[in-house]
Amino acid sequence: MIIVTGGAGFIGSNIVKALNDRGRKDILIVDNLGKTEKYKNLIGLKFMDYVQREDFLRFVADDELDAGEIEVIFHDGACSDTMEYDVNYMMKLNYEYSKELFHYCADNEIEFIYASSASTYGDGENGFREIETCESALNPYAFSKLLFDRYVRQNLYEVESKVIGLRYFNVFGPQEFHKGRMASIALQMYNQIKKSGVIKLFKGTDGYLDGEQRRDFIYVKDVAKVNLWCFENEIASGVYNCGTGNATTFNAVAQAVISALGKGEIEYIDFPKELEGKYQSFTQADTRKILSAGYDGGFTDINDAVQEYCKFLNEGGYY
Repeated sequence: MIIVTGGAGFIGSNIVKALNDRGRKDILIVDNLGKTEKYKNLIGLKFMDYVQREDFLRFVADDELDAGEIEVIFHDGACSDTMEYDVNYMMKLNYEYSKELFHYCADNEIEFIYASSASTYGDGENGFREIETCESALNPYAFSKLLFDRYVRQNLYEVESKVIGLRYFNVFGPQEFHKGRMASIALQMYNQIKKSGVIKLFKGTDGYLDGEQRRDFIYVKDVAKVNLWCFENEIASGVYNCGTGNATTFNAVAQAVISALGKGEIEYIDFPKELEGKYQSFTQADTRKILSAGYDGGFTDINDAVQEYCKFLNEGGYY
């Protein structure tokens, strides 16, 4: 059996889809559907059962699961809202919950592959390598992810099973409708063109010209591919970057969306004051560690990925 926390969410549901494509249906999905439309992400997927997030933690605490039947837990459930400033809430959900699952997997020798984040590099001024000298946090979300990465590192010496943290860079692709303001810039651009024909990008900031801020945009299907590769191959426990290693400007992504839809133009707006000092104007994964570990699955070209994603959205946007 395979467990995917956050399995109804953006990345989690794509991991489930990738498992389905490999013929795996013995999947337990853990999530909190709440008052959202995340349930739509599950309609096209095949899985064994669904469990509410709080109930699952109780099952773990009370040892009600057959641990011997569990091959791996893909832990992608979290609060991913970088504008959430209730630190206690963020720590309970992203840190304490993750610790419980980490120890459960360690005690039962279950593989544990969890979602970290490129936000743990702060503004990136010290680079994007998986080492402490590069790490920082600009908001509570980043802090919760960074603290858990450090907790894992401190406790790996006593864990025999595989533990992998994947620092996701800027992920975009199918199944992210429910994310609202936290949706990828690609989906926001798509929606803006559909609504008004105009993509709004930030004017120059942090030394960058209008729309020339650069991010390492990675297609969600590639993120799922990396997750499954880590599960299916021998790889040393630790934290690894999950990005393409290439930084692309917002202008280039906007042009890719405009090309895919055959219409649209760009307008530049003032940089929001509430994001000053809390915004990553540049990200680019250092991929040497994951490549040295043997990953050779490659990454989808940004233009090809945007073209495919826009076609997917035009056709309904769900699996």
